[in-house]
Amino acid sequence: MAYLTQTELLKLNFKSLGKNVKISDKASIYNHEMISIGDNSRIDDFCVISGVVEIGKFVHITPMCLIAGGEKGAYLADFCTLAYGVKVFTQSDDYTGETMTNSLIPKKYKNEKLAPVYINKYVIIGTNSVIFPGVTIDTGCSIGAMSLVLKSTDVWGVYIGSPATKIKERKRNLLQLKNEFLSEYNYDPI
Repeated sequence: MAYLTQTELLKLNFKSLGKNVKISDKASIYNHEMISIGDNSRIDDFCVISGVVEIGKFVHITPMCLIAGGEKGAYLADFCTLAYGVKVFTQSDDYTGETMTNSLIPKKYKNEKLAPVYINKYVIIGTNSVIFPGVTIDTGCSIGAMSLVLKSTDVWGVYIGSPATKIKERKRNLLQLKNEFLSEYNYDPI
């Protein structure tokens, strides 16, 4: 995997860009001026990122992910991971047939759902999961592979399925490990 150089990153004119950010030269990023990326975050090959997007510190967006922030925004807090192929949508057409659909049709003929998505600290979202508009994945949640998240979650829950449902509580040991990691590498507390 090849990453853009610091010079190449600065030329893109992101809204804000932290230190030690790595973005694959094979990622497709649109609307740079609407995107903020925190320190030590990484975006891998074949990702597509567009619209209003805020990415915290130590966030890893693995290959083939899509974050469609649109006008309402997708907000990923510190220490989040999106596994291969995760899709995050902040807008969706009305599929009932009462209105027209697709991005080529003027808004007056459509009934789109437009709502922000919040992915809070310490969340991991498994391979090929899909997050719908208006969802908040609360602190510490784990979303299993191929889950469809239609509703907001509770803190520190483990969710799986289509639609995603809570199956148990997630352990919180990672909080102590995070503190040790930050201390060992002389990072500011987060």
